[in-house]
Amino acid sequence: MRADRQEQDLKFTRRALIMSGLGGLAFVGLAGRLYSLQVLENERYRLLSEDNQFNFYLLPPSRGRILDRFGVAIAENRDSYRVLLVPEQAGDVEAALDRLSRFMPLGDYARSRILRTASQQERFRAITVADDLDWQTFSAINLNAPDLAGIIPDVGEVRAYPYGASFAHVAGYVQPPNEDDIANNPREAERLLRHPGFRVGKTGVESAREHDLRGAAGALKTEVNARGRVIRELPDQSTPPQPGQDVVMTLDADIQRFAHERLGQEAASAVVLDVNTGELIALVSTPSFDPNLFVGGISTDDYAALRENDHNPLFHKSIQGTYPPGSTFKAVVATAALEHGLVEPSETIRCTGSTRLGNREFHCWRRQGHGIVNIHEAVKTSCDIFFYEMANRLGIDRLHDMAVRFGAGEQFDIGIAGVRSGNMPNPAWLRARHNEPWTTGHTYNVGIGQGAVAMSPLQLAVMTARVASGRAVTPTLYRNALARPAPYIGVTDEALAQVRNGLRAVVHEPGGTSYSLGGLGIEGVEMAGKTGTAQVYSITAEERAAGVRDQEDLPWRLRDHGLFMCYAPADNPKYAVVVVVEHGGGSSAATRPARDILRRVVARDPSSRAGVFADLRRNRREGA
Repeated sequence: MRADRQEQDLKFTRRALIMSGLGGLAFVGLAGRLYSLQVLENERYRLLSEDNQFNFYLLPPSRGRILDRFGVAIAENRDSYRVLLVPEQAGDVEAALDRLSRFMPLGDYARSRILRTASQQERFRAITVADDLDWQTFSAINLNAPDLAGIIPDVGEVRAYPYGASFAHVAGYVQPPNEDDIANNPREAERLLRHPGFRVGKTGVESAREHDLRGAAGALKTEVNARGRVIRELPDQSTPPQPGQDVVMTLDADIQRFAHERLGQEAASAVVLDVNTGELIALVSTPSFDPNLFVGGISTDDYAALRENDHNPLFHKSIQGTYPPGSTFKAVVATAALEHGLVEPSETIRCTGSTRLGNREFHCWRRQGHGIVNIHEAVKTSCDIFFYEMANRLGIDRLHDMAVRFGAGEQFDIGIAGVRSGNMPNPAWLRARHNEPWTTGHTYNVGIGQGAVAMSPLQLAVMTARVASGRAVTPTLYRNALARPAPYIGVTDEALAQVRNGLRAVVHEPGGTSYSLGGLGIEGVEMAGKTGTAQVYSITAEERAAGVRDQEDLPWRLRDHGLFMCYAPADNPKYAVVVVVEHGGGSSAATRPARDILRRVVARDPSSRAGVFADLRRNRREGA
């Protein structure tokens, strides 16, 4: 028994020695590591500790608003209910999404996006699951939040466009930044652009004034642990974000919306311009689209429907569309002929319905002709034969120079992208473009606003304003408190007066091409205007002999464009309106919408008699 006990004591002693030895080695190793960390690598880890002790959480700024000339919000920010997911708190992300799906739908695409993001970034960073939720869904998630680990209901800001499609082409829209947006921005902006829910301007004013609207990010100082988790916030040591600046446009929200509704779903455009200062009052393109659809990401089906629409709702027709100005251009031809002394107001020309130039016959729009007309009658009735003769007397060089003076071929910088310059042809252009010599036939076509002449609705509005005011107005889209009348264009008052009388007669004298309009319908206020038809389908000699086909018989895309330019008051011009209806079948498609828009503008102007009466009626209704 004693021998067995001695053997057991020996084994215990051996084990104790071994354990003691191992413990001693571990202690020596630990002491060595502590010495290394605290003495040898003290400076390195002290700096790392200080760097990791505090963090700065990015605070995105509120985006500046886009306002109309009276301060009405065209683009603003509103609260958005959203749901975030923190993978570290949620644990199993898929299980967390399953629990959340009981209160809100989660499609396959959304789930895959969330799972992909969770696998690519730090687990303590929040992921946006969904935003812009309705109150019922958001409140249900809040109510069940204790059972939804890692799910955080949150309130942020989202861009909103209260006027919807009316301002879509001008104001533009915002979307989440893509990789190009991030790559093209400085490092400071890159952090902001990667922030969940942040949006950047993609088109229109939103894009053009991105720098002003964006603002500057702030920073919230936080204390974090070694794993980056926030321990506490330090607001007294933080920098608040600086909200973006408001951008004020010259547009009038009431006129813009009315013009948009008046044009309806036509492939059309409308421009309203102050003839003295060049301020744009309306800039409309129809059909349009709802920019709110793009803020959160438009669906594939909705975007495909917009792209496949043959009326081009994504195309900003008022600045990007270019069309032959047709007979609206005759106002410039008449001004040039009078200014150069090539025609007297009393001189007459006989219109028989056609005129021959070499082997080619040029026709008047009125097949039986207009008979004997002077320049006043020619403008009023839009006689093509008269203006063929005027163009021939002027020659293309003088005609080209006068057209440029009235804005043809000029690319106006109004502060948004996409403005086109159109085309005002001359011999040099034809030679460079087609390597062909200029002929009198080309001049004839230019004389009635056809051929290679192409102008945008914006350019036509500038042309109208310059005819109406005699001033070299330049269009502007942004409000300037120091807006002043533009300098005079350098055309004699006598020449402009003759043309303006003819334009007034278009509407107010029997035989005028828009006499059926009956004017504005506002007592004491007359309007002036000029119709225009731009051919899309060339009539063959055989068709002309058999009788010109009605526009209604042609497919929509082969019908003529309809144009109308007008201004009021005729005796003291203040506002110009241009309407272009693509494939409208002629000028009649544009005359009444343009008249209605101009009437709305004049009636809204508090300086006009109509405006004063409208204000009095409004005050009575409101009990003021």
